[in-house]
Amino acid sequence: MTVIAKLKVKAGQEDALIAGMRKMIAHVKANEPNTRTYVLYRSSKDPSQFVVYEVYADQAAFAAHSGSDAMREFFTLAGTLLDGRPEIEMYEEVDGKH
Repeated sequence: MTVIAKLKVKAGQEDALIAGMRKMIAHVKANEPNTRTYVLYRSSKDPSQFVVYEVYADQAAFAAHSGSDAMREFFTLAGTLLDGRPEIEMYEEVDGKH
């Protein structure tokens, strides 16, 4: 299961978002063995646009991530930083190279 979350940050809040995401990424690395990939990307055209690319072993791994205290803490912070709601899309892998 793959999730792509698009985040638009208010002007001047980019560094605060990156700091919050680094804390979230550290949590994922230390506590979520079934989160296979969790990467933050920043647009090269618009520094206020970010994407989080997430790959989970299964629905249970996604539920564990989504329900974590770290995720609740991040969304509390994000509520003050984001310019609008995040766009979250879910995908199922069809084929590819790993």
